[in-house]
Parts: sequence; structure tokens; C-alpha cells
Amino acid sequence: MISTGKKIAQYVFLIIFAVFSIFPLLWMAIAATNQSIDVIRGKMIPGTYLLENYKALTEQSALWQAMGNSFKYAIMMTLLSLIVCSLAGYGFEIYHDKVKDGLMSIILLAMMVPFVATMIPLFGMMAKLGLLNTVRGFVLPSISTPFLIMLFRQSARSFPHDIIEAARMDGLGEFQIFVRMFIPTMRSTYAAAMTITFMNAWNNYLWPKVIMNSKEAQTMPMLVSNLTAGYVTDYGMLMLAVLFCTLPTVIIFFCLQKSFAEGITGAVK
Repeated sequence: MISTGKKIAQYVFLIIFAVFSIFPLLWMAIAATNQSIDVIRGKMIPGTYLLENYKALTEQSALWQAMGNSFKYAIMMTLLSLIVCSLAGYGFEIYHDKVKDGLMSIILLAMMVPFVATMIPLFGMMAKLGLLNTVRGFVLPSISTPFLIMLFRQSARSFPHDIIEAARMDGLGEFQIFVRMFIPTMRSTYAAAMTITFMNAWNNYLWPKVIMNSKEAQTMPMLVSNLTAGYVTDYGMLMLAVLFCTLPTVIIFFCLQKSFAEGITGAVK
């Protein structure tokens, strides 16, 4: 058993690193309540300018419109990605053969291609299809990702094949097996995939900046970037905007952190 001294040392070590981890979020929340000059000076005491910063933020930018756009794009991308990638990962594992294994290898190789290498062809394609400034133009290039397909395929490997054979003998169709048996069993994997996809969609800056040309379609990362584009930056207002941009992903991660860890490690209940 671990001695009391070692336990104390471990807890002290974990507390120190926990403080380092949450310090940026804490500093951001404090800075959102102070004037710009106080933020520059590094003031670490909450101020009284939260309402003034909020008023300035809503006057200089379409905050709630950008929040609504980010939620709309992120939720739609998350739902479509879960459907498409889980079906693909399930199919690659349950019905695998040499051809599908070769195709999966090609898909995994696509992970090595940086997005900037495909961004210009994607933009040209979306322009020809008339999908600029649309939700479809934002979502379509990202609803199927090699990482999520690989994640669901690895999770499907732990799914008992005997259950599938028994369900087939009982008369269940392939899609019914997927919906009624695979999805409930892989809740933790879906939670992990949902967390990853939502955070990536919410924090995505480059592709929305390219595909969304109108101010009405801007997302939260674009709004935060625009606040730093002037000659003078109001850091109190900027920190409040960053706080608004950060909180949704923080809340989702903390709510799903247990399922996220189980899903990444491939746990099946």
C-alpha cells in the first residue's frame, strides 16, 4: 500500500498541475471584468467592468448571432458525423474483407494530408455548387473524418459477433442490429466522438473564414478574430468574447469527460 507521505506528495503534485491547467481560464474570467488597461497591467483581482464590457461587445459585434451560428453549425456537423462515421466504422469491421481493409488503409493515409492542401479545391467545388455562405458548405467537407471512422472501427472490434449472429437468427435486419444493439452498447464511444467533433466544429476558424463571406454567417472564432483587427484592442471586451467562445466546449467536456475517457480507451458496457 502507498504510504501517507507518498499520497500527500501525489495530491500536492496533482493540485499544482490542476492550478496551472485552470489558470488561463481563471485569468480570462477575471480579465473579462476589468478595463483594458488593467488587463495589460496583469491585474488578478475581479473588477467592476463586466457589464460595460458586455455592452461594448454587443454594440461592436453581433455576439448572439455568432453564438447561434456556431451552435447551429457545430450541432449539425456533430450529428451528421456521428451517423456517417459510425456506420462506416461498423461496416468496415463487421463486414471486413481484403478490399475493405485496403480501402481503410487509404482512408487512414488521408489523415496525413493537411487541410490547407485541399482547401482551395474544396472552395472551388463549393463555389460551383453554389454552397458559399451556407450550412451545407460548412458541414459537407467534415462530416466524414478518418479519425472518427477509425475510432468506431476499433470500438466495433470489441462488439461481440455472437450477438450479431443470434440477432440475425431471430430475424433482425442489419440496420436494426446497428440501431438497436450496436448504438446502445457503444454509448461511451459516441460520447467521445461527439465531444471531439463538437469541439473541432466549434473551434474551426480557417474553413468558415474561407467559405463564409457574409457577416451574418460568422462564427464565434471569426468574431473573436475580428475584435483584434482594429488599431486599438479593448482587452477587457476581448477576454469576455473569448470567455463566451470557450464556455460551451468547457461545459460539454466536463459533462462528458468520463464517457470520453471510456470511449477513447475502447471500453464497452
